[in-house]
Amino acid sequence: MFYKAKNYRHPAFLEGLRDALPQTPGVAAWGLMTGVAMVNSGMNVLESVLMTLMVYAGSSQLAALPLMMAGAPAWVVLATGFCVNLRFVVFSLHMRPYLLHLPRLERVLQGYLTADLSYVLFIRRFTKPGHTLLDKEMQSAFLAGSTCAVWVTWMVASFFGILLVNIIPSAWGLGFAGTLCLVGILCSLATNRLRILTATVAAITAIAAYHLPLKLNIVMAIAVAVVMSMSLERFENKSQGRGA
Repeated sequence: MFYKAKNYRHPAFLEGLRDALPQTPGVAAWGLMTGVAMVNSGMNVLESVLMTLMVYAGSSQLAALPLMMAGAPAWVVLATGFCVNLRFVVFSLHMRPYLLHLPRLERVLQGYLTADLSYVLFIRRFTKPGHTLLDKEMQSAFLAGSTCAVWVTWMVASFFGILLVNIIPSAWGLGFAGTLCLVGILCSLATNRLRILTATVAAITAIAAYHLPLKLNIVMAIAVAVVMSMSLERFENKSQGRGA
């Protein structure tokens, strides 16, 4: 059966690994800063390690930390993390045809491992799902390689941040490096007018609502952008249907 093939033995695994490696310094900076932020927010080492392993989402973790420090209700923390990670729902829908042939457990594992960067690299490499067994095997192996590079980099860097928080100089500017990494991912995803417009609207909304308490401007920005993009996409589909 296809799912028994060892992805790491396939040449595409190394290809995915090589494609992700140039991006890992930015991922490492972001992970290191997230590890430091968790401990500085009052979490102990065990809690920080568990959050790193279970959540594996830097933007969601950093959005939740100030809310936890401020004593925000649990539903606000969970809602914020959910909204910040809504993009992964879109990623999952997009990648479903690529992974539908895999067993459920393996699909769940890929869902956990796939991050922004590995998604971007994968979609750039494979614009359409494979039709043959060999194509599907190559795509799965490539995805496994890129997710492996990103996951290992993130975990190692986060653990270093957690364990070495007291000796990492603030002058390193890790927050700025992590932000640059996310900006690079954002630019890679801005491949059409709808995505550019959505990102612009989200940014404007977040800035306009900056003074809302508990970082709710982030939740509002995501909600407005999602509603607007879905409405525009539906309108565009209807227009194309009428034209046909």
